[in-house]
Amino acid sequence: MKATLRPALLLDRDGVVNEEVGYLYKVADCRFIDGIFALCRAFAARGFAIVIATNQSGIGRGLYDEAAFDELMAWMRGEFARERITLDAVYHCPDHPTEGKGVYRRTNPWRKPGPGMFLQASRDLSLDLARSWCVGDKASDIAAGRAAGVGTLVLLDPAVAATGRHGDHWVVPNLAAALDLLLSAPEG
Repeated sequence: MKATLRPALLLDRDGVVNEEVGYLYKVADCRFIDGIFALCRAFAARGFAIVIATNQSGIGRGLYDEAAFDELMAWMRGEFARERITLDAVYHCPDHPTEGKGVYRRTNPWRKPGPGMFLQASRDLSLDLARSWCVGDKASDIAAGRAAGVGTLVLLDPAVAATGRHGDHWVVPNLAAALDLLLSAPEG
């Protein structure tokens, strides 16, 4: 019997889950974006896996190491758990094709706009990417979702005044507007 595939909410981290501070790796510097927990709870209630997929070239640039990233993500998982949300998986790409040092200086299909992290999540978690949502704050996040075949693409841009459709993706001013999109979408 074939397992039923489930959709996922695929989130960029910096600028979507937490405020962008430039190479975040310290718990003390982390501030969550307003509405992230409500958004994740609503998606989880509809049966979506919650996944973070984040470029982390700060590791490749030598600004912090994998251990610091892991420590911050363990803390974040704890904060999500306190909000009654399970992070089903976290994927990161430390590589950068021009700024990475040593083994981190390479082109990697996991680095957004490449779809690698989303495709790996799909394999690991038995995801239905066509029914999944990608929320990011950069064009590269949307491009990665598009390349992976993610069904609903949402660009978070606080500079826009209102939610709007731009070609194949939505643009929203805040996470509450992304939640409104979910609540207005048919279930199933």
